[in-house]
Amino acid sequence: MSASSAFSDEKGGSSSVGEPEYGHDPASGGIFSSDYKRHDDLKEMLDSNKDSLKLEAMKRIVAMIARGKNTSDLFPAVVKNVACKNIEVKKLVYVYLVRYAEEQQDLALLSISTFQRGLKDPNQLIRASALRVLSSIRVTIIVPIMMLAIKEAASDMSPYVRKTAAHAIPKLYSLDPEQKDQLIEVIEKLLADKTTLVAGSVVMAFEEVCPERIDLIHKNYRKLCNLLVDVEEWGQVVIINMLTRYARTQFLNPNLNECLLEEGGESTFYGSDADQDEDEDEDKKEEALSKRKPYVMDPDHRLLLRNTKPLLQSRNAAVVMAVAQLYFHLAPKAEVGVIAKALVRLLRSHSEVQYVVLQNVATMTIKRRGMFEPYLKSFYIRSTDPTQIKVLKLEVLTNLASETNISTILREFQTYIKSMDKDFVAATIQAIGRCATHIGEVRDTCLNGLVQLLSNRDELVVAESVVVIKKLLQMQPEKHSDIIKHMAKLTDNIQVPMARASILWLIGEYCEHVPKIAPDVLRKMAKTFTNEEDIVKLQIINLAAKLYLTNSKQTKLLTQYVLNLAKYDQNYDIRDRARFIRQLIVPTDKCGALSKYAKKLILALKPAPILESPFKDRDHFQLGSLSHLLNTKAGGYQELPDWPQDAPDPSVRNVEVKESVITLLERVTKLTSVPEWTKCSSREKRKEKKVEKPFYSDSEGESGPTESADSESDSASSSASGSEQSGSGSEESEESEERSDSDEEEEEEEEEAKKRKTQKKEPIEAVQQSESEQSSEEEVKKRKVSKPPPRNVSESESDDDEDSPSDSSQDSESEDSESEAEVKKKKKITPPKAPTKPVKKEGKKEKKEMSLLDFDDFEPTPSPQVTPVGNFLSSSLVTDLEGLSLTDTVLSPATISPSGSLKSYELLHRITGEGLLVEYCFSRQPFLPDPHMVAVQIQFTNSAATEAKSLRLEEAKLQSGMRVKEFPEIEVLPAGESATVVMGIDFCDSTQAANLQLCTHSRKFFVSIQPPVGELMTPSFMTENEFKKEQGQLMGMNEITEKMQLPERCQNEHAIVQRVTAAANLSRVPCGSDKECSSPAPPPPGPPVHRFAGRTVTSGSLVLVTVATKESGPSQLTINCEKMVIGTMLVKDILLALTQ
Repeated sequence: MSASSAFSDEKGGSSSVGEPEYGHDPASGGIFSSDYKRHDDLKEMLDSNKDSLKLEAMKRIVAMIARGKNTSDLFPAVVKNVACKNIEVKKLVYVYLVRYAEEQQDLALLSISTFQRGLKDPNQLIRASALRVLSSIRVTIIVPIMMLAIKEAASDMSPYVRKTAAHAIPKLYSLDPEQKDQLIEVIEKLLADKTTLVAGSVVMAFEEVCPERIDLIHKNYRKLCNLLVDVEEWGQVVIINMLTRYARTQFLNPNLNECLLEEGGESTFYGSDADQDEDEDEDKKEEALSKRKPYVMDPDHRLLLRNTKPLLQSRNAAVVMAVAQLYFHLAPKAEVGVIAKALVRLLRSHSEVQYVVLQNVATMTIKRRGMFEPYLKSFYIRSTDPTQIKVLKLEVLTNLASETNISTILREFQTYIKSMDKDFVAATIQAIGRCATHIGEVRDTCLNGLVQLLSNRDELVVAESVVVIKKLLQMQPEKHSDIIKHMAKLTDNIQVPMARASILWLIGEYCEHVPKIAPDVLRKMAKTFTNEEDIVKLQIINLAAKLYLTNSKQTKLLTQYVLNLAKYDQNYDIRDRARFIRQLIVPTDKCGALSKYAKKLILALKPAPILESPFKDRDHFQLGSLSHLLNTKAGGYQELPDWPQDAPDPSVRNVEVKESVITLLERVTKLTSVPEWTKCSSREKRKEKKVEKPFYSDSEGESGPTESADSESDSASSSASGSEQSGSGSEESEESEERSDSDEEEEEEEEEAKKRKTQKKEPIEAVQQSESEQSSEEEVKKRKVSKPPPRNVSESESDDDEDSPSDSSQDSESEDSESEAEVKKKKKITPPKAPTKPVKKEGKKEKKEMSLLDFDDFEPTPSPQVTPVGNFLSSSLVTDLEGLSLTDTVLSPATISPSGSLKSYELLHRITGEGLLVEYCFSRQPFLPDPHMVAVQIQFTNSAATEAKSLRLEEAKLQSGMRVKEFPEIEVLPAGESATVVMGIDFCDSTQAANLQLCTHSRKFFVSIQPPVGELMTPSFMTENEFKKEQGQLMGMNEITEKMQLPERCQNEHAIVQRVTAAANLSRVPCGSDKECSSPAPPPPGPPVHRFAGRTVTSGSLVLVTVATKESGPSQLTINCEKMVIGTMLVKDILLALTQ
């Protein structure tokens, strides 16, 4: 089957050629054959003149390599065919050479000239393969040849060859690190490449050779962000990981201000009123916050987040994981939630992928628990999961455990304990212990459940339960002496060393709680001392020492017996411990001063252990990295840099445009430019709409914004003159757009007739002026730089009137209708600006959006709800305003209190209270002693025959963080009479009940006050623009949307507002904002949207509610809230209120 078969194949084709296998079948006698005949037929085929035979031989050789068989003895025969003219053969030869060039370096060097010729081949695949083989020859002699080849390939026309050049760079660098500077030049050149094929490979080379050279990325940052979607999957992973580290060095922390605010909030919440030091600290924090500029995300930072987000839908798990870690490390807290759904999707993949994803999720859940709470059921354990996956899912479930979902999680854990997988059962018991330590409410429940497990048949379950119970008992040992007694009885049955040691430690530590049982346990342990494990022996010695110090009469001889046994033990640790304990507790003449403190040393109070997650400190490693997986720094790991204190210069990422391009653009603009007089200002207006412009002209803007009250008379006269000369009143602008140039005379007559109407609009214009003063600092700077010629008031007003929404649709018509002559004429007629009153300068910090309620002259008395406009406007002013076609929404009260009396709840039934009926309601008034408390109005009714005395409240058992301000004691409440008092409760933004004791002179009643979620907030007044701005910052996980079908009686606006405000203590946001106020034109038709705003009483977190009704189809309820739990509960309450 050697030479003859090969020749027969030449004649009859290669289909019948079989692969020779030697030494596999012992009966064949092949085990005695020598190796020189092996692959002889393939060698002959490679030496033949026919390309078809060579191709067949190469296919078989590559197939053998793929199956893991050694074909290195064919290297000389294969390498001769490098010069073969058949491209298919050549490709396969290069595949073979890449595999074996490193092993057969001497033979490969003989063909180096052929490889160099291959670099000039017209076929791009051959050029790339030649470079790949050349870079695989690990000999320092050919480093200059490799460097030259890489430089040439980096300039190749084919992106595939350039990609191969990028792959060759790390190979050359590992062979000769001294070539680093030259390789960096090649990397810089390849980073500028605009093809997606090269991007991933060159970034990989950058990471291997010079990851510290961040300056190479600056100019290519935006290009890499934009190319990211089209790069191949493994390139995406590399680029995303690199850009994560780049962003950490170039942008500011988007969550820094939030962290400072949270710290400040916590200090004020927990701080006592008497501590002046804490007040000083708060002042310092406030100063630091005021000095810190408001965070504005860098556009390049936003570009990275926006371009990586679509990759969360990638089919490649590594890409999804890379984007998830980027968002976790870089995104604002409100936007991180988008990664949760993508990571949960990956849990349906293979167990290997699940393992990596769950490792990262476990780390994320420690810091951002709320992100994964909606997907709790996705982490439930299946019976088919491998043990390591089960343990990780347990870890995630334990991290997600909170007061709201702990009952569900514990029910799930109960099922897991019955599993046949013992390691998993042990992990579940540890998880129950961790839940019990973190959530105090379920500690007793968990402890009772674990005690029940002590009667389990499985010794491992009992042992693990004992270890966990020991840790839990350390928190409150005095309450659980029964459990300690029960565990003492288990010493006869439990054989697991760790469990026996734990029981002995517990009995010794709390021997005063079980004074009768402890000596007996020591007696039993002394009997079996020699047969125990080392860990148990050590605890027996400790138990003996503790009992000797507390109960020496009963245990003196036992202790001496145990110490004598330990003295001759084989283990030197036990011998040392016995020697030390004897000297410490048994007083002798030689003993030193230490024995005086024996009790303090041995019976010292030990702090309860803190059961922490093993993933707690893992987030200092970059998520998704091997170092994070192993929890130790792996080779080649790049540390995740800290955020910079001050933002580096963003201009380094600006790419210079070539001069030729600039000149070309200039020529194009000249050819396509429009004469000055025909230019339409609509383009400018569009820009102005995007960026809010101030009401006044540039010259006035520099002098500072004027107050509406001071400049009322001036604005009236200027607006009148402006309307005469330029026809730019809010009503006249619409009419002027429809007129032609020939109607100038009619204009003047009509304008004189409308003077009175313009004067009536003075208050509204004043408001518009005050509202438009909210220009940002950036705009003021821009205007100062440009400094156009100053204009008078009439011009500035006419410009702003053109900006109104009613005119925007007809901008071009109005501008084109005026001729050039008419414009000049108007400029001549315009009189010089009349002197105005001195302008008050306001600080930049005081620039707020002013509303209709912010008149300086009027200071309405403080009340819990926003005062309606009509309450403080004069009657004459109101009658003047009636003529204007303003929408009702502008002048409607901002807050509509729910009709009817407040809903009351029963606190104490008159039968239970022996004739005393107590009811409470939430008054929705601010609680004056402490604004962070909810005001609760309590009504006592004495329906008994005798008078009630000393009515007061006492705190029974409040949840952590809750506070109560009791009402003054009611000394006497006569029979048949009622009394009403107000108290304050700080619910900590939670709907958990406040458990209290209601006391009379003779009885105590346990009562609880539980607030509906709608009563945990207070109204917050804001304009529509402010509402939309805040809503934009509370997207992602902070937004909850539900669709509903409104009943007929709830279709009108009044019913919706009434029901929403009845369900939650919110204020209504005036719809229409300043845009609708600026013109009397009716608002554009569309489905009405009702907006409500408030803040939680304790933390001041925003709560935004939007009800969008539709004529046909379901309406939509949207709630944006910083606290997801409150948002979820509020959705249910408002849905119920609107649909019932």
